[in-house]
Amino acid sequence: MNINMRIMTTMTNDNTIHEAVRNHYAALAEGGSCCDDSCCAPSAGASPTIDVSLDSLYGNLYTADTSWLPQEVTGLSLGCGDPITLAGLQPGQTVLDLGSGGGIDCFMAARQVGPGGHVIGVDMTPAMLAKAERNKARVGLDNIEFRQGFIEALPVADGSVDVILSNCVINLSPDKPAVFREAYRVLRPGGRLAASDMMTIGLFSPEERADLSAWAGCVSGAEDVADYVEAMRAAGFEDISVVDKAAPAEELAGQLPETGPARLFSARVTAVRR
Repeated sequence: MNINMRIMTTMTNDNTIHEAVRNHYAALAEGGSCCDDSCCAPSAGASPTIDVSLDSLYGNLYTADTSWLPQEVTGLSLGCGDPITLAGLQPGQTVLDLGSGGGIDCFMAARQVGPGGHVIGVDMTPAMLAKAERNKARVGLDNIEFRQGFIEALPVADGSVDVILSNCVINLSPDKPAVFREAYRVLRPGGRLAASDMMTIGLFSPEERADLSAWAGCVSGAEDVADYVEAMRAAGFEDISVVDKAAPAEELAGQLPETGPARLFSARVTAVRR
């Protein structure tokens, strides 16, 4: 079976997934803080079919300094890693954050690229965008803008971005090949993608895929690493690297497709548009 078909044929209706994800993150934004052991976790009170300790996968997220950010920002950190350090941002760059949430990665990126740089955060959840705008006023950085939209259809011009960031968001998409096509489209030649995301070795069952709480919690939307990498290659990306956050010495971009039960892990992903 074609690898992209392995992705597409295991998914619930796209609109249903978007709605479940939007509702989950709207509730977090309106509540003002994270819940359970991890923010990126199945909704409280739900009974997901997948038994996984997310906290053991995530651990400490950032090596980048977050001490200058207010609690309203750090208290709504919903990621699974540190794409800021992974990206190696430079002054003057234009940066795009896919699924910007409450804005934490945007704020850190804006500080690194400086007043000559620009940061765009895209999110589909109005409550998260409103939270991000309030946080922007608290932080006092003016080289950031937030836009409402889907990461499968970015409201961003062709070839206008130097670096794309994403933190535990691509796994939430019901159409990851579209995400990578859009990411490639908006990057300038030589531009880079740096993401933290959830992946698997192996596949979730259709029943596990249908658990919308687990999907919204960054679990059952995760793809087998081989499928994820093939979708990136099909979009045009080169120099793709995927490593397990817990075992960074082992390169997984050449991993062969697996058909056994899914083993979930937090991945560090980089790639280049030539």
